[in-house]
Amino acid sequence: MLAKLSTRPPVGRCAVTGAVALVLLGAGLPAAGDARSDLTRFYRQKVRWSACEGADVPRELQCGKVTVPLDYSRPGAGTLDLALARYRATGTSRGSVLLNFGGPGGSGVSELALAGEEFMGLTEGYDVVAFDPRGVGRSSPVSCGDASDDALEATGGGASSDPQAVLGTLREAAAECAAHSGPVLRHIGTVNASRDLDVMRQALGDKKLNYLGFSYGTRLGAVYAAQFPDKVGRFVLDGVDTLTEPLAEQALVGAQGQQTALENFLTWCTKTITCPFGQDPRAAREQVVRLVRSLDAEPVPTDFGNEFSGQDLAGAIGQGLYSRELWPLLERALAQLLEDGDTRGVEAFGTGGVTLPVRRKADGGLVDEQDVPLDNLPAALMAVNCADDPDRPAAGQVERDLARLRARYEKASPVFGRYRLTQILMCYGRPKGTDFIREKVKDVDTPRMLLVGTRGDPATPYRWTVETAERLGSSAVVLDNRGEGHTGYGSSACVQRKVEDFLLYGSLPRSGSSCGSEHDA
Repeated sequence: MLAKLSTRPPVGRCAVTGAVALVLLGAGLPAAGDARSDLTRFYRQKVRWSACEGADVPRELQCGKVTVPLDYSRPGAGTLDLALARYRATGTSRGSVLLNFGGPGGSGVSELALAGEEFMGLTEGYDVVAFDPRGVGRSSPVSCGDASDDALEATGGGASSDPQAVLGTLREAAAECAAHSGPVLRHIGTVNASRDLDVMRQALGDKKLNYLGFSYGTRLGAVYAAQFPDKVGRFVLDGVDTLTEPLAEQALVGAQGQQTALENFLTWCTKTITCPFGQDPRAAREQVVRLVRSLDAEPVPTDFGNEFSGQDLAGAIGQGLYSRELWPLLERALAQLLEDGDTRGVEAFGTGGVTLPVRRKADGGLVDEQDVPLDNLPAALMAVNCADDPDRPAAGQVERDLARLRARYEKASPVFGRYRLTQILMCYGRPKGTDFIREKVKDVDTPRMLLVGTRGDPATPYRWTVETAERLGSSAVVLDNRGEGHTGYGSSACVQRKVEDFLLYGSLPRSGSSCGSEHDA
């Protein structure tokens, strides 16, 4: 969703230490004729697991893949391979629990490899499985080339403030995204990803889907509950997404939330002598705004051969704000930038360390890890959010509202406002998204599920947890985490205990019960 820049940060340690070289080995589908028009062959497959290769990959991690239709309405018209990774159960297994770390656009396989130790408690009863959704990571990754940079420049005002010129650039950007992404772009989105989840469930040998979704992953879980209510097992949704708010409102909430998180970070930073912005929080906030604007005016070169702009910095800072555990790393990365002009630290927050370019597999097979495009995460975020949203304002409305929107977003956040505005405008020129989520995901008839909302969450405000619980109906049980940061499982021992008690033993807290803050004020 657009309340977030990208995936949920790893729990307890940082995902910005570089790319994980994963070679995911696994079996394809059993032989079947392409002319078959049903889904039987997809539901008959079984995942074959083997060791993941790569110097930095935990030896216990196993890798595989599952094959799904490119287009569920035409199952014979092409396939996609989705990358999987798992830690096997150490205790008596009740099957698998699937994890989605959010985004949309985050690689679940890479994150499980980097932060899997935080989920070892779940291996007492489950194989812990993560995956790269369609269009993400090694699973036919989407890309926009230079289109996002062009759109950011066009929507920023100044010399490119003519609304008609902006719309022309956005149409060109949409076409460039389509050209770089291949056929998966037309079939991306949460409704299709939910159907992929059900194929995974069957391929893993589970009668019910047990699921732990963070941030955007809560949207995916809610859609699955609406599509496959009789297949819902034990579900936990942490950092709960909205199911009803338009993208423009989501983006504004995101800008406001991240501005607050930035101010909290700078207040923390300026209490130490090592803070690169000094010891005055107000002056530090002004310095960050000046830094973003100066880099927009004069981007600096990077080791990748491209330029690093103020909007790139906004995206990187936003990534580093999602967890207090990342703040020391963000402080050091900003110090490197300010003191030495070294962009590598902040770049790692925005990219996860993956490299250019993409060499797509024509048959829908997994791409090599080193070929995942540098912009896959933001490109997938925009693609999924646009596919999930039915609103497409006409050109005249965009032209009339552009100046007002700029002012509104700039007021919400002088650091993140422009970045957020561009994200919603990038849907212009793309096909209209589905209305399924807004119209159909409600009053689900499933076993009870646990929804965790964090009071100080900069990306998914607590009220979204309450609203989504009301929308889902009597199945939803709310846990109120009175802490800070995006999601609760990785930052609160209380939340982690209650989540694991439910997933492992079926023990649910009383709806409305709470976990206290674990950080000093």
